[in-house]
Amino acid sequence: MTTLSKQIAVITIFFFASLQMQAQSTAADSLKGKPAEKDIVDYFRKWFGYKPSQKADSISPGDKPVISYLPAAGYTLQTRLAAILTGNVAFFTSNKPGSKLSVVNANVNYTQNRQFTIPIQMNVWLHGDAWNLLGDWRFMKYPQSTFGLGSNTGTEKEDPMDYYYVRVYQYFLKRITSKFSAGLGYTLDYHWKISDAGAADGSISDYEKYGRAQKTTSSGLALNMVYDSRKNPINPLNGLSANIAVRNNFTWLGSNHNWQSAILDIRKYFPLPGAAKNVLAFWSYNWMILGGQPPYLDLPSTGWDNFNNTGRGFIQGRYRGNVMLYLESEYRFRITSNGLLGGVLFANAESFSGAPSKRLQSIQPGAGGGLRIKLNKKSNTNIDIDYGVVTQGYKGLFVNIGEVF
Repeated sequence: MTTLSKQIAVITIFFFASLQMQAQSTAADSLKGKPAEKDIVDYFRKWFGYKPSQKADSISPGDKPVISYLPAAGYTLQTRLAAILTGNVAFFTSNKPGSKLSVVNANVNYTQNRQFTIPIQMNVWLHGDAWNLLGDWRFMKYPQSTFGLGSNTGTEKEDPMDYYYVRVYQYFLKRITSKFSAGLGYTLDYHWKISDAGAADGSISDYEKYGRAQKTTSSGLALNMVYDSRKNPINPLNGLSANIAVRNNFTWLGSNHNWQSAILDIRKYFPLPGAAKNVLAFWSYNWMILGGQPPYLDLPSTGWDNFNNTGRGFIQGRYRGNVMLYLESEYRFRITSNGLLGGVLFANAESFSGAPSKRLQSIQPGAGGGLRIKLNKKSNTNIDIDYGVVTQGYKGLFVNIGEVF
């Protein structure tokens, strides 16, 4: 591993812009900017003497879409040095009271490890919030190590890999009640030009035992059910989110094998104390193979949830297996009364089975803290800078736009 000084190398963030653009709609009260709230755009205006019109300064997602973006440079365990352009768009598509907030997240990354990624995630409401589009689209050129199967593996089993990857997950959900939606979707995981160097200790790697392949395809249909009482998914202050996705991959749709999986993702938020804007949040992410044999790279793995956020402190892909159980808790608190600066303390734990076994192995814990900087007060979007310390000596710096969960 690199030295501690390299692992905690300073992230240099260039707050070049936070644009606000627009489309007609009515804002939810919880998202309207308040005079006391400040973000980094307010301070750039102050430092550079720019005074926007009163109308422009009062824009919220209900009036017009709010776009937040951030060019940055950073350092993480997985990437080493990285150049990043990341952002999101928050908007309403309906002017009815209580309308759902739509969010699209996107970024472009290039790293010192020659990783190139373009992920786009969407949560968009259509036709008066009657339909919900949930999407996760990615292109990745991605050198990444694997460490074998289960949560008992040591770093001496590190097996450097390289591959190209396209992911297309697209769900079409029908709103059934004000908080519950259900529907179907199509899921594709396609890896090609897969290669590996072998285990560092010279033993036969779990990847070789599982079955090497230069190209793999998992293509299937999925059922998705979502309960969501949060008002703002970018930065929830209260509410509950529960998502169940059951996936069935078929050879007649192009898969290498027929196999099935399920994901249960539950998130709960408590204002603490009382009406304060401090939040105690809990996250349970459980991913399991129900039947069949998925390609190795499609097995449940650390950091391979939709937003690559599980396992803060661990390198992505550190653990892998047929079953993944994950728990995390985070306390979010304000540092400044105007909301510009905040902090978090977090702790997580994960356990994996091997494959094909579904018996869980050891629990691997992690903990850490971080800083929150208000990038856009209109959509309540923060820049997250977290530092995590976990088992087996790993330490890492992690950057997000919007809360980790």
